[in-house]
Amino acid sequence: MLLDIVTLVARFRRKIKPLSRAVLPLLLTIGAAQAQGVSIPNFWDPRAQLDRPDLPATRTVRFLVDDDFPPLHFPGLDGNPTGLSVELARAACERLGLTCTVQVRRFDTLLDALAERQGDVVAAAVPITASLRQRFAVTGPYFKIPARFAVRKDRNQPAPDVKALQGKTVGVVGGTAHEAYAKAFMAGASLKPYPELAAAQTALKAGEIDYLFADGLGLALWIGGEEAAGCCDFSGGPYLESRFFGEGIGFVTRSDDESLRRALDFALHQLWREGRYAELYLRFFPVSPY
Repeated sequence: MLLDIVTLVARFRRKIKPLSRAVLPLLLTIGAAQAQGVSIPNFWDPRAQLDRPDLPATRTVRFLVDDDFPPLHFPGLDGNPTGLSVELARAACERLGLTCTVQVRRFDTLLDALAERQGDVVAAAVPITASLRQRFAVTGPYFKIPARFAVRKDRNQPAPDVKALQGKTVGVVGGTAHEAYAKAFMAGASLKPYPELAAAQTALKAGEIDYLFADGLGLALWIGGEEAAGCCDFSGGPYLESRFFGEGIGFVTRSDDESLRRALDFALHQLWREGRYAELYLRFFPVSPY
């Protein structure tokens, strides 16, 4: 079961890693004030009133993370793990008044380590799936990777919709959910598959395609990095259909630790309402996938 979950993100991690490393210096130095205009997602119902579960104040919560998937989790300038997932974990502990530790492990060992009680929470980019829920408890999502369209800035392409895409060439990465979605809902477009995201991005930059439809996180890192050289930008809004693009990423706990799961859900909701989530998002997403 662990292999199934890891397989879902393995391909994405491989293709996004070079882009992540290219933009890593920007992630480490940009401040919220420099990221004005960034669109911040909301995964919480503002009308919801969650109760705070009682947890012993003496309890230490051990978070398990991977440090090789920026901007969600990666080594900071001081060598310690940071990123949106890691800093949300630390902020949640502060909000709950708990003592917490952060342990770095290889990604494909995280869930087994949690099951073996070597930690209490996995705070890494493990996608929420039915098979994950069969084995563990999961908070509501604190991040989702949307699909997005990207275009060249100088081509003045109209915002993508069924009519605008008629007869246009749309690049996709072959064999992905993005290609499947495009085949299902973009019948009037001419789809051009590429073997990997980098090749599709190169084609867009060169003007060989009109639109590129791909994962928004990879595109955001590319658009904000040196390789794009300011050529391109997002067009249209994010696509979040869970049947194609997944349910998102949340904190994972053991099923027998329901009070901790509920406490983390409470903390995440409060961090959103109090503006702390937005502050952290701006720190790590100078170009938002939303």
